Amino acid sequence: MLAELFAVMAPVLAGAGLGFSWIRLGHSYPVEFVTRLVFNIGTPALVLASLSGAEIDAESFGRTMLATALVIIAMAAATFLVARLLRRDWRVLLAPMMYPNTGNMGLPVVLYAFGSAGFAYGITIMVTVALFQFTLGTVFTSRGNPFKALAKTPIVYAIAIAMGLLLTDTTLPLWLANSVDLMSGFTVPLMLITLGVSLASIQVRSLRSGVGFSLLRIPLAATIAWLIGGWMGLSPLAQGVLVLQMSMPVAVFNYLFAQRAGREPAYVASLVFCSTLLALIYLPILLALLM
Repeated sequence: MLAELFAVMAPVLAGAGLGFSWIRLGHSYPVEFVTRLVFNIGTPALVLASLSGAEIDAESFGRTMLATALVIIAMAAATFLVARLLRRDWRVLLAPMMYPNTGNMGLPVVLYAFGSAGFAYGITIMVTVALFQFTLGTVFTSRGNPFKALAKTPIVYAIAIAMGLLLTDTTLPLWLANSVDLMSGFTVPLMLITLGVSLASIQVRSLRSGVGFSLLRIPLAATIAWLIGGWMGLSPLAQGVLVLQMSMPVAVFNYLFAQRAGREPAYVASLVFCSTLLALIYLPILLALLM
């Protein structure tokens, strides 16, 4: 099990290590340009490429989506308690509390643990998290009229198209699917390299705080997801996938949003890094309980 988990997380560590080494060697890195490229082109393409072929019925999709939304809202409410315990600004911790890495880390682990049947639920949870993250995230980090900024956010339209494809069991034309798949390829590597760039300036104190945050968030997210999944009457499979997905490490996108909003991006990078490393320890335990 450890070997399979390490195979999933090794690219994350390698990408961040590349960005870290790049800065330590004295090279420049255009963080603002890369952030714009990832948000406006790479991420919409990634969403369409990942979700257009998923298979799940409308009722299961809706119930799982609602349960995920309730977990996200509950985690947002819990942010104020965690912020007080860690003595940090709640606005900095809000996104890392709400949005785990349900995509490039969560989906491979779900597929390994639960197979293709669980993978469909994993996709549904990823869609819901992305919908919250890229609508609320855009509103909270925009300068000026937030709704105008939201209307200019390509990822919102990509999510709407992807959900339409899922619910109508429709696929993209082959030429478009191939084009989207090609354009999505640079998104995750650039996110990870940019994360490593920020890690190059992190202090040891931030790393300790990152570990403390992870030790609070992970059991809290797992417990909330389990309770809400049971309350919503999800099947054991869907409930297990919900617990696993919402217990994933902090998503890299949280760092990019912090970078764009100017809200302690180096500290948020430490949360991403520490939670990802700790996943090597806690994910085998969680999987043993769920499988």
